[in-house]
Amino acid sequence: MIDFNKEYILENDIARLTPLKETDLDVFLEYALNEPALWQYSLQSAASKSKMQAYLKTAVEKRNARHSYPFLVFDKRSGEVAGSTRFYDYQDVHQSVQLGYTWYGKRFHRTGLNRYCKLLMLNFAFDEMQMQRVEFRADATNHKSIQAMKAIGCTEEGILRSNCSSPTGRRDSIILSILRDEWYNSKKENLENLCR
Repeated sequence: MIDFNKEYILENDIARLTPLKETDLDVFLEYALNEPALWQYSLQSAASKSKMQAYLKTAVEKRNARHSYPFLVFDKRSGEVAGSTRFYDYQDVHQSVQLGYTWYGKRFHRTGLNRYCKLLMLNFAFDEMQMQRVEFRADATNHKSIQAMKAIGCTEEGILRSNCSSPTGRRDSIILSILRDEWYNSKKENLENLCR
């Protein structure tokens, strides 16, 4: 179970995840103004100052509504804010949560940061939140994200056709997951090995 009122900080040698706040606007502005490709597959574009303000406001509102727990991602190697990620669609009764809304500035792509963040979040989901299932979704045409999810051990389950609206119309979403027994049987160790 997660306490939405608690200020969780998840960290290892590479990454520190802290609760996202509306006041984080200034540290995200460079990504909003200078990296439009980050928002190509996003369900809520943050590709301007006003859109980033709305993005942060929505994220905080969903935390207050006990739906999501968004994080700011800090890269310890560079000493810079790298992006954001979150738990969402939290379902305590089903012991299920989704992990997503993940984005990093371009200079943090292919640096291994995502693996370290996912290790932190998956450990938290299974150890602290006591989840039975962690689900991942992406635009079915977002091949880089799909490849990254499979690389950390996600199992592809299928495609939800035209399941949600997007800035460009409707999209098909791919569903992937990691189950609790899979995590403890092999996937946790595999991801830890990738992070060495």
